[in-house]
Amino acid sequence: MSAKTLTRADLTEVVHRDIGLSRTESADMVNSVLDLIAESLTQGSSVKLSSFGTFMVRSKRARMGRNPKTGEEVPITPRRVLVFRPSQVMKNIINGEEPGDID
Repeated sequence: MSAKTLTRADLTEVVHRDIGLSRTESADMVNSVLDLIAESLTQGSSVKLSSFGTFMVRSKRARMGRNPKTGEEVPITPRRVLVFRPSQVMKNIINGEEPGDID
């Protein structure tokens, strides 16, 4: 297994190779899909990709944190965070099991 990061360029190349679109059209398609996902998440919607997982935005409340270096308490402001929850199929694939096996 490689430690290489999958990039937009990698996705574009796969679309170009497997579907046969030009590199420009492939790049436009990949960017359109990613932009649509980002727009949906920004608006507060969840994005579910079947057999892959669900992206969702969660709101975190304000709380007190601690600077680990100094021990000083510092306030942490409320914020929204992106969360990914993999599907059971994806978990099975990652663990080397058959995609459909659910224990």
